[in-house]
Amino acid sequence: MSSFRSLAVVLALMFGMQVLPAQAETQEQSGDPTYTIEAPPGYAMIGDLLIARPILIVATAVGAALFVVSLPFTAMGGGIGRAGKGLVVDPARAAFVRCLGCTGTGYGKQE
Repeated sequence: MSSFRSLAVVLALMFGMQVLPAQAETQEQSGDPTYTIEAPPGYAMIGDLLIARPILIVATAVGAALFVVSLPFTAMGGGIGRAGKGLVVDPARAAFVRCLGCTGTGYGKQE
């Protein structure tokens, strides 16, 4: 596969994954307390492990590279903190600091 097609597939997957939280908010609850945000179902965990986490790890690496490239320009503009947070910290937090299948970030006691 050419590099252009590979890039197109990665970008399509990344933009497609960004739509999922908006769709999840518009869907109504099933009424079953077993499947909540704090206790996601198995298919959400599998999708998170196989699709979302690898994409987020790649996004963190690409964001770190873009942050280093844009550092001289963001330093002149005074936006180093915002650029670092948006390009590196947010994707890394979504990839590494949340439970498997959960949509919220942070360490929380899971039962």
